Amino acid sequence: MSQPQKGVCAEPNLHAQYLLFNVSDDDATEVRAKLARILDIFDHYDKEHYEAMVTGMIAVGESYWQELYPGPVPSELSAFPDVQCDDRSAPVTQCDLFIQIRTDRVDICYAIGLEVMELMRLHAELVESVSGFRYLDGRDLNGFVYGANNPRGLKRREMAIIGDENPLFAGGSYIHVQCYKHDLRRWHSLSERQQEQVMGVTKEHNLVSPECSDSSHVIRAATNWSDESHENLILQGMPYGDMTTQGLFFVCCANSPRIFKSRLYSQVVGTSEGDYDRWLDFTSAESGGAYFAPSVTFIQESVSRF
Repeated sequence: MSQPQKGVCAEPNLHAQYLLFNVSDDDATEVRAKLARILDIFDHYDKEHYEAMVTGMIAVGESYWQELYPGPVPSELSAFPDVQCDDRSAPVTQCDLFIQIRTDRVDICYAIGLEVMELMRLHAELVESVSGFRYLDGRDLNGFVYGANNPRGLKRREMAIIGDENPLFAGGSYIHVQCYKHDLRRWHSLSERQQEQVMGVTKEHNLVSPECSDSSHVIRAATNWSDESHENLILQGMPYGDMTTQGLFFVCCANSPRIFKSRLYSQVVGTSEGDYDRWLDFTSAESGGAYFAPSVTFIQESVSRF
């Protein structure tokens, strides 16, 4: 099986840099070579600073795939779902490339980001750059544990990576990203019990709350159809923020985009009884895009293949 990119199934890190680019160079051959070079940068820092636990991921936007890699397209690669209901929406801000850098040292994360920026400087325009960080014991800035039901061990690969049934794209993963902005002032005006009603779990121990309902976040964002204890995708996002703006950069990896699309519809539109994800009353998506992270093997071999 082709080698998946390390960042797809990686365990949580302390720091992250998320970079979104639009390509301005018509020379796809040069861009393909640069992406392979970015993999080399990841490997270099991983070997030189092994204690930093470097992981990286390169993903190609749905609308840019055929321009970069003419020929077959991953079978389920499609546009980011344009979901809207009342005052809730999931805006589409599709970019050509998404690059995720995660490490346990903020200086190494920054250094890798600088090298990637320099490498892409003549070929792409930076659209968005978000610095993420681990908050407390793996919580979102709302105080609740984030990604608690992520699959563990070999289960991560099973959920996130395309298998050998699709040889050309084996080792790849469907990636969806969104940047959420939180209204923490409004959120903190709620009592802890009210917050637990919204989230559906207890704040301290992340247990199912007696306040849980069909509109709780834990219910509306659930994707664990086949396994009651794990998600069917991997959440790789992290909180971001400063003293004035806070939020979550959401990243999910899955072996099929259908899982994410169903989750998003369940959150934004909800049920016929009007049970949408009440957490969306306190946070809103400001961007969204659909990408595919091909295997390391695919990226490296594509330099000479096309």
